[in-house]
Formats: sequence, C-alpha cells, structure tokens
Amino acid sequence: MYKSIESLLVEIPTIRPHKMAVATMQTQTLVLVKITTADGLTGWGEATTIGGLGYGEESPESIKANIEHYFSPLLKNQARSNVAQTLQMIQQHINGNRFAKCAVQTALLDIQAQRLGIPVSELLGGRLRNSLPVLWVLASGDTDKDIAEARKMIELKRHNVFKLKIGSRPLEQDVEHVLAIKKALGPEISIRVDVNRAWSELKAIKGIQMLQDGGVDLIEQPCAIHHLEAMQRLTRRFDIAIMADESLTGPQSAYQLAKAHAASVFAVKIAQSGGLIEACEVAKIAHLAGIDLYGGTMLEGPVGTIASAHAFSTFNDLAAGTELFGPLLLTEQILKSPLQYDNFALQIPTGPGLGIELDEDKIDNLRRQ
Repeated sequence: MYKSIESLLVEIPTIRPHKMAVATMQTQTLVLVKITTADGLTGWGEATTIGGLGYGEESPESIKANIEHYFSPLLKNQARSNVAQTLQMIQQHINGNRFAKCAVQTALLDIQAQRLGIPVSELLGGRLRNSLPVLWVLASGDTDKDIAEARKMIELKRHNVFKLKIGSRPLEQDVEHVLAIKKALGPEISIRVDVNRAWSELKAIKGIQMLQDGGVDLIEQPCAIHHLEAMQRLTRRFDIAIMADESLTGPQSAYQLAKAHAASVFAVKIAQSGGLIEACEVAKIAHLAGIDLYGGTMLEGPVGTIASAHAFSTFNDLAAGTELFGPLLLTEQILKSPLQYDNFALQIPTGPGLGIELDEDKIDNLRRQ
C-alpha cells in the first residue's frame, strides 16, 4: 500500500536570468513528489514546468493541488502496490495533468526498481548507454556574454554543443545575435536555436533560410503548437533539421506528427509526454518513422533530470543529443551527492531506483511555506 503522498514546492534561484520567448526565469520552482509505502520504501518524482502558466496548462500550484486532492486519495485506496494497475487506475480517473502524472509515475517506478534492486532504466527496457551528451543553452540575450559563457563551457569540457533561445526580439536582431555567436565559436561547434513557437510561417521561412545559410544545425518549434501544416511545409522546404517540441504532448501527438512528416527531430520530454513510459513510446514511434531523437528538458532539478536520463538511456538512437543541464542552472544543490557531469556528458547512476539520495534538510530550507 501507499502510505503517504507529499507534494513540495521548492524555490531555487538560477545562476543568471534565463531568457526565452515565453518567459525570463530568475528562479525555478521545482515540484517534488514523495511517495512512501507501508513497508518503508520512498520514491521521488518531479513535475517542474516553466514560467507558471506561460509555457503550458499546468503550473506548480495546480500540480501540487491536484496531486493532494485527486491523486493522493486514489493511491491511498489502492490495496496493492502493483505499478501497472495503479497507473491504469490513474489514467481512468484523471484526465490531462501530464506533468503531475509524470511525477507520480516516476516515484512509483523509483519504488518498484528499489524493491527489485535494479535501476529505473531496467524497468523501461534496459539501458543502452551509461552517459548522455548534454548541450548548454545560451540564454542571457547578450551576444558577448553568451560567447564568453560558451567558451568557458568548452574549456571546462562541460558542453561543446549550444542552443540559443530566440523569438522575443525582432527576427533580424535574433538572427544577427545567433550568427555572431556561431562565427565566434567556429564551424566545429554545433549551434541550434529554439524559437519557442514565436514565429508565423512567413517569419519562419525568412529566419530559417538565414540561419541555415549561416551554419546553424537545428530549428526547434518555430511555429505555434497547432500549426501542424506549417511545420510540415517547413520540414519539407529546408535541409536544416526542424524539431518538434511543444507540439509533442505524448504518443498520440507523436503519431500525428510522424504521419504528417511535420518534423525531422522529436524533442522527447518525460513531463510533456505524461511519464517515462509514455516518453519511451514517443521514442519508439519516432524510431519506426525514421525521425531523429533529442532528449529534452523542462529545466527540471536533479530528480526530473535523472529520471529523464534513465528513459533516454534506453533509446535506440539519440542523434541530436540531450538538454539535461537543468541542475547546472540552479544555485542550490538538493542531492547529497550531485549529479556527475564530465567530458561533455551526464553520467547515469547504476544504483537501485533513480540512484540518487535527496538532502531533505536542504529541501525543507528551500521549500515554499
């Protein structure tokens, strides 16, 4: 049985302003879920989002409230701790709430994997790699600062692939900013951009052409979520990779995008997909459709990041790498042993469950009261 289900809001400042088309972040609110079983096992999950309701339909406050008022009673009424049956019951009784469902599923899988003495990745089909390449997002908005930041990351051997957040400024200004960074870092360094659905199709045609000519490798979500036909036309028109991000809301949307040939890369996110299991289903659809994969992030802290890593480690291919840098953007550490980033990659723990140990005293100090 599940004895207790807690949801915690943890406020952590970022190391610098993180500027996106939908919001500028200076603090991240982690939504942590802690589930304890009657026999003493504890599992953790995370349901972090970006910019309150600026990014999607769930906010930290709504996630916490819904877990407390709807998920928790369902779980406590479960007579047995059968994970598959519990997840099926949640799907039957709760609509939407993908982020909350992901956090609860993660905690349940963490418990089950601990019970079996194996990593979570082994519940998802088995890992194919023990580390994942991780890019860094340059999002200060200042060209010189971004160039200096990128050069420092390369020197430290932490990141050698970079993504820029654009879309909040005039198109020409954004493109000039990106291409100045590309020129400064040189042809051997991969540069991608994330438009966060800010462009119309007409703007996208102009912007993508300029970025492609300037040596940029990938364009993420140039158009609005519902502009499937526009994404389809852009994917067919340009040689540069067009990546679907916010358009991907789980396996059904992945099928629709693949069927329409509306992206050449999928940015898989466990929270957007509705859980680790569903993220693996999205990856399978991409694999069958010949679409490349990229491991995305909701700028989660270490719990969501390492949960994502367990899922991504099982993917047949990760041609576009991953973006699991979230914990490095935060000023405070909530694990007793921090996640290990070295040689441009994140190392995936091999211990039971998620393979991490949280510092609950530190979490209490950072918790929103």
